[in-house]
Amino acid sequence: MPAAVLALLGAFVYGSADFLGGLAARRLRSIVVTCVAALAGLVVLGVMYPFVEERWTVADVAWGALSGVFGVVAIGLLYACLAIGPMSILSPLTAVVSAIAPMVWGLTIGGEELSPIGYAGLGIALVAVVLVGFIPGQGVVRPSLRGVVMAIGSGLAIGAFLIAMDQTHPESGVVPLLVNRATNGLITAIIVVLLVRRGRGRGQRGMAAALAAQGTVLGATPTGRADLEHAGTAPPPVTAIPRSAWGLALACGVVDAIANVMMFVALRLGDLSIVSALTAMYPAGTIVLAALVLRERIAVVQGLGLALALTAGAMLAVA
Repeated sequence: MPAAVLALLGAFVYGSADFLGGLAARRLRSIVVTCVAALAGLVVLGVMYPFVEERWTVADVAWGALSGVFGVVAIGLLYACLAIGPMSILSPLTAVVSAIAPMVWGLTIGGEELSPIGYAGLGIALVAVVLVGFIPGQGVVRPSLRGVVMAIGSGLAIGAFLIAMDQTHPESGVVPLLVNRATNGLITAIIVVLLVRRGRGRGQRGMAAALAAQGTVLGATPTGRADLEHAGTAPPPVTAIPRSAWGLALACGVVDAIANVMMFVALRLGDLSIVSALTAMYPAGTIVLAALVLRERIAVVQGLGLALALTAGAMLAVA
């Protein structure tokens, strides 16, 4: 099934976007990275628009806007739960919920039916999601109920984004994605403007502090996925933000837009349950890129997760 292959490739591209966002978030606030990425993605989709046949309807615009709101909710809850920790538990929990929610929707409300190998592939995919989302080197600490609830909420919001996209008309083209990015960019831009206005009263140093990374550092795509491999504490306060940080945030948005188009086409070609399970393996892209670019070692548990992800992809492709 081409949809399964495209969804799995899209997951790796999502992970690449998260990797770029994570590097950008070493200097910029995560909300700033998300805002810049959303606006950059909007430009990319705008360039694609004239070359894609599309149909504007109120329903498609509404679903696109709603998915944009879900993205902001997912980001807010994700950062909140990871600030509480532990990431090694809450990160995989978020990813699993983001896969299970649309899977259940597709198999029940959506009326999707799979062959036995397809159901087995979904089971292996969920195991792979947990393993590739594991954060090596962190001690096992029992998470608080508040952190667990926020992680589940973030996963549900990410899953709701996929469900909303799946409700759009096949002939809508990139319209829902355009509206998604516009909505997401508008909401995050308002937040950034409020931060800048608050910092303006504190002079140049206050302006830089309003945009510079603080607290837990991790980048994110506009749909709420995050690079957790490179999460850490923020650097000391700066008076200027390097151009490279803005460039990385822009690159994150471009790559994320490409990933969203791949996901969108996969939804058009296949089942929501399969696409959601494979898309949730996005940390695999971050792991592979970190190994290639930063020469980071792939942990044994993550390597097993990558192998299972490819196995699940192959099984779902023939389901």
